[in-house]
Amino acid sequence: MPLRIGDILVEKKIITQEELDLAVKEHQNTKEFLGQALVRLNIITEEKLLKVLAEQQGVKFLNLKEMKIADKVIESVPAKFAWHYKIMPIRIDGNVLTVAISNPFDMWPIDDLETNLGYRVEIALAVASDITDAIRKYYGVGADTIERILAEAPKTEVKEEEGGSQEKVQDLETGAEDASVVKLVNQILQQAISDRATDIHLEHYRDELLLRYRVDGVLYDTQVSENIKYLYPAIVSRIKVMANLNIVERRIPQDGRAKAKIGDKEYELRISIIPTLYGENIVIRILSTLMLLSIKDLGMEEKEIRVVEGLLAKPHGIIFVTGPTGSGKTTTLYTCLSKLNTRERKIITIEDPVEYELRGVSQIQVNPKIDLTFAAALRSILRHDPDVIMVGEVRDTETAQITIQTALTGHLVFSTIHTNTAAGGATRLVDMGIDPFLITSSVEAFIAQRLVRVICPECKTQVTGETLDIGETLPGIDPGRPFYRGKGCPSCNNTGYKGRAGIYEILVMNEAIRELILKKASSDVIERRSREMGVKSLAHSGWEKVFAGVTTPEEVRRVTQIEE
Repeated sequence: MPLRIGDILVEKKIITQEELDLAVKEHQNTKEFLGQALVRLNIITEEKLLKVLAEQQGVKFLNLKEMKIADKVIESVPAKFAWHYKIMPIRIDGNVLTVAISNPFDMWPIDDLETNLGYRVEIALAVASDITDAIRKYYGVGADTIERILAEAPKTEVKEEEGGSQEKVQDLETGAEDASVVKLVNQILQQAISDRATDIHLEHYRDELLLRYRVDGVLYDTQVSENIKYLYPAIVSRIKVMANLNIVERRIPQDGRAKAKIGDKEYELRISIIPTLYGENIVIRILSTLMLLSIKDLGMEEKEIRVVEGLLAKPHGIIFVTGPTGSGKTTTLYTCLSKLNTRERKIITIEDPVEYELRGVSQIQVNPKIDLTFAAALRSILRHDPDVIMVGEVRDTETAQITIQTALTGHLVFSTIHTNTAAGGATRLVDMGIDPFLITSSVEAFIAQRLVRVICPECKTQVTGETLDIGETLPGIDPGRPFYRGKGCPSCNNTGYKGRAGIYEILVMNEAIRELILKKASSDVIERRSREMGVKSLAHSGWEKVFAGVTTPEEVRRVTQIEE
């Protein structure tokens, strides 16, 4: 009589007899398979269990993460079968189809596959999560839903017609509310959040529809069924319905917001739609409704944290955060506001758009259509007796003048300005026509920042024997020290990076810098003087993170534009 799986595990010393007895008791109570009880009780990992089961059953155990599956195999098994039965086709040899499953005792899917597909099916074992990941990778997001929708309705019913009639619009409205299209849009959102994406891009071209996710600041193509293009009008309408936009209007850009709940987390969706040559393109920005960052979470060093905390303790003045779009300026500002957000302070923000909701903070959304600009809002909020004010961006002379006057009347003000360096912030204000005396009287600091991708901890590997050319001699930096790169693994989608951190240049105003601003010195002169005073450049901050094992040389060069 063959040994049972529990006895085999004990015999191989993978589990103890006491652990087996505990799992058997649980198995008798829940009626689940013994192996499932062992995994659920964390007595054994699913992978170890399946390897033993594969040996017992005389089949192979496969690591799907390391396998490349041929297109013809994927084409032979419809997505609806793969998703419904949670199986992954591996190869076809004549009339024999090999599929990976995670439960060797559940054989009814195999019978169904043989009946429906006409192959003789052989099984191999693989971890359930690896099977799910492989289905997503090879079939694309929502492939089963797309197949089902197209099977239930002729393609002609969802194709977009030139101009679009009222009857067509009604069809789209119906399609947008159809449970299958709702499910497809939800699957796209869920996969984006699972992949840690900050943005979803849906782009319509002549013969194809591209779905791309922005992860850690970089856009990646996402596998999706070619047939999704037939459903695109219904997808657009569903997203418009979510954001309370006009589904009839396709000729002008539209912007809206929506909320989505995935699991126990809520997300704010900022939706932007623009008309292009072949249809409307959509970008969805995904923002977590809970953003509780500390200054340390931003990636600042201890010395930088002390400087910023000193600035936050100031009773009045302006703190400018500078950098290009996507450099994390808004996150830094919100983090500072979170630290200052106490019952004793009145905080008001003027933003375009409001990205995160902060409890206890009065947030104003700029609306140029009704002349609610940064400058107009600033004039009004001073009557509301604020202690701290955040102006989303100083982009014109009028806003700059009122912001400075606000700081001079005893308020602590935060804002952003588009310059490449901290020193460039002062010269940018002078270029706007602001009197240098007003700048030196009101501004407390300019903080320049960039975001670098962080090396994936799962595949982090030390690089030795390579001396880096860092472009200049920097205090405390030894280019000959070992550093790290990520090899790429399933955890980071083979990019070698997972997450982002900031690099900073913090220029705190002092007498020497104020004198240069009063003389209308160039940003180069101000920057040289700041280096003499020990202010680290963005590059310096970046290289420190390279040799601390946080990021790579390539990332520092990418965001600071250092030539080799």
